[in-house]
Amino acid sequence: MSKRGVLAILLLGALSFSGVFAQEIVAGQIEKPLTTTPGDALHGRAIVLSRQTGLCILCHSGPFPEERFQGNLAPDLASSVASLTAPQLRARIVNASYFNPNTIMPSYYRTDHLNRVANKFADQTILNAQEIEDVVAFLLALQQAKQ
Repeated sequence: MSKRGVLAILLLGALSFSGVFAQEIVAGQIEKPLTTTPGDALHGRAIVLSRQTGLCILCHSGPFPEERFQGNLAPDLASSVASLTAPQLRARIVNASYFNPNTIMPSYYRTDHLNRVANKFADQTILNAQEIEDVVAFLLALQQAKQ
């Protein structure tokens, strides 16, 4: 095999490991974090409050007095996450439809079995793995603040 052939195989192998890996939900949770880097609660808060990235605030409300026009279609974030563990939160963010097939909450880390996805967004997740972990860290911080 030529050097180019070997290089092409190595490159394709490397690219295949950079994609989204299927996350198995077992007993309502994803036990292992999606990254080796711990979540950053401050960055997670920014994602939750972003009306361009996470979009959480469009449906949820929370203890965010600086934010006007918080959502009322879904439960208050502080209340809804109060009794959930990190693995349970991770599973709900990764694939909300696992818990309720009729939910309006998007599955933030899926690329399959989605409806009405524009071509330019096909095969892309809404949030990347690190952003999921950042949001989980923020939601856990909300729990601690409420105690």
